[in-house]
Amino acid sequence: MILLAITPGLGFEPQAWRQVLQSGVDGFMIREKELATGALLEAARWCQDTAPTVQLWVVGRLDVALAAGCGLHAPEAYPEVPSSLLPLSRPLHDETQWPSRAQAEQLLVSPIFSSPGKGVPWGAARLHRFLDGLPPGGPHLLALGGVEPQNAISLQHPRLAGLAAIRPFWTGAPERAVARFRGQ
Repeated sequence: MILLAITPGLGFEPQAWRQVLQSGVDGFMIREKELATGALLEAARWCQDTAPTVQLWVVGRLDVALAAGCGLHAPEAYPEVPSSLLPLSRPLHDETQWPSRAQAEQLLVSPIFSSPGKGVPWGAARLHRFLDGLPPGGPHLLALGGVEPQNAISLQHPRLAGLAAIRPFWTGAPERAVARFRGQ
């Protein structure tokens, strides 16, 4: 199961980022809208040096993703980016988006559970119906939005590649969150 940690938008905090990067997560998404281009690129390169085996994603900055050689998470209103250009991640807020986004490497299906400001949650039943109807292969699908270790068990499905979250990795010990998500 892929575990993707998303930064909380509080700026580059090396000590906190190191703890999360080295906690056993598989992916790390930098979602820091306030960082200037140079600072964001420096943070991305720092992440790569600190945890070279963790897949790195940058939100909404194609220039930085290309310069760092990492993946781009293109938010909802982002212009189309060819998936052949770099690893591409996209949100999936509705089943009807599947045909236009199925070429991405990763889709973040959200919100699964109630999450402040993120709209009506899918819930586990809707997520499972959607996953049941998908063809084999395709992008990694990760559940996002209100996902916590205690409710993650209800999401298990052969087509779901993993989980993405913010709060569980940034409040408390991130390695404990990883262990709980993995059922240890």
